[in-house]
Amino acid sequence: MSEPTPQPLLVVGAGIAGVTAAIEAAEAGRDVVLLEKEASIGGRVLQLHHYFPKLCPPSCGMEINTRRLERNPRVRVLTKGEITAAQDGKVTIRQAPAYVNDRCTACGKCSEVCPAKVKDQHNLGMSEVSAIRLPHPNAWPYRYTVDREACPDGCQACVEACTYDAIDLDAKEREETLEVGSVVVATGWHAYPLDKLPELGGGTLPNVISNVQMERLASKSGPTGGKIQRPSDAAEPKKVAFVQCAGSRDHNHLAYCSSVCCLGSFKQALYVKEQDPEAEVVIFYIDRRAFGRNEELLARLAEEKGVRLIKGKVGQVTAGEAGGLKLKAEDVEAGKLIEDQADLVVLATGMVPNLKDGVLPLGLERDEDGFGLDSAQARVAGVARRPADVATTVRDATGAAARALASGRA
Repeated sequence: MSEPTPQPLLVVGAGIAGVTAAIEAAEAGRDVVLLEKEASIGGRVLQLHHYFPKLCPPSCGMEINTRRLERNPRVRVLTKGEITAAQDGKVTIRQAPAYVNDRCTACGKCSEVCPAKVKDQHNLGMSEVSAIRLPHPNAWPYRYTVDREACPDGCQACVEACTYDAIDLDAKEREETLEVGSVVVATGWHAYPLDKLPELGGGTLPNVISNVQMERLASKSGPTGGKIQRPSDAAEPKKVAFVQCAGSRDHNHLAYCSSVCCLGSFKQALYVKEQDPEAEVVIFYIDRRAFGRNEELLARLAEEKGVRLIKGKVGQVTAGEAGGLKLKAEDVEAGKLIEDQADLVVLATGMVPNLKDGVLPLGLERDEDGFGLDSAQARVAGVARRPADVATTVRDATGAAARALASGRA
């Protein structure tokens, strides 16, 4: 008598954690449904310019993963979808309308004639794009998406321009119910909002940006084509200040350390020096945390002229002259309060789990900081479970997939 075929594994979230969990489970022989709320997979890692320890573009690693997905028939990818109900191993999924189908070749003719512009979410709102466009250069599936609510009434310009019959602006949402054996939740994170840090100029001073915005500025696919510039006037900053623990390790904001912020600023300081070797960089920190193989970033910084690390917390950032910024901070080692100036200030904002405010009908519990805890129904992976860098997230997701397979229902 043959054993029953195991029910598929459902992976919720298709960032680096979800993609890893799905691939590892599929290559171990389990059917997988990979569910993503956005129009393409890859998540926040694809918004990075480089990631450590190798300081290489994340697109190369993600391309390898998408090729593994493409050639594995066990993985079914559902984009623009979310769970609306779950009970007794049955999960109901609602998919937003797919206004562009898989006949799309990403030729760009529709975008050329589109009259509507929207904020580019991949570039964190720092640039504008057509309402119909490729989500970003490394999008997979490699097809266009539409912000339908931005379309002018009655506009059919993109439909008329498409020679592949790939656009249906009247498409409807879909809903289906699946039986699943187990679930991996990999819903990722978002950066702590700048506007919650007004004392540091967040949300009030244009030349105060976040660490995630800095990644987009440094990227060739970013809003400035890879040039680090001040948002107010596009000038190249001659002095950049990095403020560590901006809203982190603070019970008024995030009580925990996000583990990657120091390394992110060290890496971004190198971005600045690579573009302008004469630029000054100052990093205000509480503790320098560079775990594992990433210690070498500190050694690289030590070799750079014009880079200072000051142990002390920044208390205030205010407007200076000609778009410049004034910082009031402590210098713990000197035992005094100091004032400094910069052309651009980068706030190292922490990771907030998307589970903190989101609701998943999977019986998941969350800790006091909003990170998910494993349940009988689901395993939690990546930054949905704890703050982590990409390498740690990949290992964690592999473990979550293994635990899910071991506990899955037939």
